[in-house]
Amino acid sequence: MSDTALNIEDLRERILSDPEMILDDRDLMKALIAANEKQLGNNIVDLRGIAMERLEARLDRLEDTHRSVIAAAYENLAGTNQVHRAILRLLDAAEFEDFLLSLRTDIAEHLRVDAVKLILESPQADTGSDGLTRLSDVLLVKPQGFVAEYSAVGRNGAPQRQVTLRQVADASDEVFGEAAGWVHSEALLRLDLGPGRLPGMLVMGAEDPHQFKPNQGTDLLTFFTGVFERAMRRWLS
Repeated sequence: MSDTALNIEDLRERILSDPEMILDDRDLMKALIAANEKQLGNNIVDLRGIAMERLEARLDRLEDTHRSVIAAAYENLAGTNQVHRAILRLLDAAEFEDFLLSLRTDIAEHLRVDAVKLILESPQADTGSDGLTRLSDVLLVKPQGFVAEYSAVGRNGAPQRQVTLRQVADASDEVFGEAAGWVHSEALLRLDLGPGRLPGMLVMGAEDPHQFKPNQGTDLLTFFTGVFERAMRRWLS
């Protein structure tokens, strides 16, 4: 018996003893099915082959869905960790000035945004005092009604939400100052500062136009907003 015949016989014995070796190999199964269809001829409909193709397509879809779910889970976990780190930094602040300055440093870094502005409304919007001037790159005092007006831009009368995500072609100079030229998406976090106080808003700007989009979920940012509101009320009391 030739070496080729011996190899074939050896392969046959291995397959018979362990058929899963072929059944688990998708490429081998495809080749066997294709050979079987060729042997049947053009006038024979192989229902098993059709069923196999459909099951294979369904398996591919399930695998794609599985990968997408895993990727989304990792992304959500990463986002949760970012928000938690930002909240812990807020709670660490021992003074109000440190609390505000952390917005442009640690908080911006934890949340991976390029600009953060805190807007407070006042009947007399005056930023001339020394304290406010020193914090003017993070704290903006605006006239009453500014938050509602700014949040309504581009919404065409739609109800306003606590968290609004949107892409912007031209960011507001009034909010972002010199950074307006490279801010292409923003998150607006409306703040309820308690009874008898005018509303505020935390604005996060990103250079990436896809970082904040209207169709994204806002659960984590809504949670962050709630914590930030409570911290602000404590500082303002």
